[in-house]
Amino acid sequence: MQLAVGLFFAILLTYMTRHVTLVKTLYYVPCIITTVAITQLFRSIYSTEPMGLLNQFLQAAGLGGMVTSWLAEVNTALAAVSIPEGWRFTGMYMVIFYAALVSLDPSVYEAAKVDGATGRQCFQYVVLPQLKPVFYTITILSFLNSFKVFREAYLVSGAYPQEKMYLLQHLFNNWFTNLNVDKLAAAAVVIAMIFVILVAVLGKMKGSE
Repeated sequence: MQLAVGLFFAILLTYMTRHVTLVKTLYYVPCIITTVAITQLFRSIYSTEPMGLLNQFLQAAGLGGMVTSWLAEVNTALAAVSIPEGWRFTGMYMVIFYAALVSLDPSVYEAAKVDGATGRQCFQYVVLPQLKPVFYTITILSFLNSFKVFREAYLVSGAYPQEKMYLLQHLFNNWFTNLNVDKLAAAAVVIAMIFVILVAVLGKMKGSE
């Protein structure tokens, strides 16, 4: 969500000629809002008693059968707590992508258009290859941040289903409260190994180009 939506809005920004700074600022604002404020906002949106904005919208659209307790259902809880985190940091990745896009050499893009390349072909074969280093960096950042998600899930819903738990919240609820230090230490080592392997793989892919 963060990478795809961030790239999409960054591309739209490159076509804007006015108020670019204002739009970038508005999309970046969620990044600097406190976690508590973000979670309270989305708890209100998902609320069933009183009915939140999401369920009200579904009822107004004639989709009353889809009204549910989004944070209590196993099938929807993970997505429900992922959306606030994704929405919050999409603006940060958008700014990074936008900075990379405006720094590309325009002569390469113009040469491709002169050779008859369409807009889609220019983006696929000219723009995307030049953005690969940025993709590697953002991929690492997004994976690291996803493993660190705890406050959002913990604050959005204390009744978050155990079957669909974020990693750090799972550690907190099932191990830390029971003081199973050995399991916590083992989990920390595994998480560190995952990070090292991920960075090594992405670095090797980048170096092989």
